[in-house]
Amino acid sequence: MFTQILFYLFATVLVGAAIGVITARNPVHSVLFLVLAFFNSAVLWLLLGAEFLAIVLVLVYVGAVMVLFLFVVMMLDINVEQAKSGFTKYAPLGLVVLVIMAVELAQVIWVRHMGMISADELAPVAADYNNTRELGLLLYTDYFYAFELAAVILLVAIVAAISLTMRRRPGLKAQNISSQVSVRRQDRVRLVKMDSEERQ
Repeated sequence: MFTQILFYLFATVLVGAAIGVITARNPVHSVLFLVLAFFNSAVLWLLLGAEFLAIVLVLVYVGAVMVLFLFVVMMLDINVEQAKSGFTKYAPLGLVVLVIMAVELAQVIWVRHMGMISADELAPVAADYNNTRELGLLLYTDYFYAFELAAVILLVAIVAAISLTMRRRPGLKAQNISSQVSVRRQDRVRLVKMDSEERQ
């Protein structure tokens, strides 16, 4: 009973934070709402017994990816009014996706509630079962190539974010590396020879 209360409590906060991500007027506030959503998702993973996924969600997404998102959002010159103008344009598509996800979630809950999948049908595990070890074995054996491909995709996304921040726009001070490398001493330093003056 107490676990269900915790689940509904953190799930409510998670839904509220997700709504705050798309309705906040300030992009930085949207990122902070997303951090709150990740924290609540990690708590839900803990309630399900997936400790590794919970700690990865906090360390990787909140500790690294969200910091990167925050820097990108702050460095990009985002026109907030222009970004919010397309919110109502994509609202019908978002509602369709929301209905589909709600129906799928309801089907899963209904299947579990009606007893179509009982606990006896699940594979029994030993008392010293470690889900982190099993997940690591799967990632680095059966899904090794997919895991590496995901890493490459994330690297491309980081490079794309950096390139967006370095785009040409008025008032941007950018370095010209070629002119800095090809500079000569004669262009930067001028030696002036002056006659010494005698002290009176």
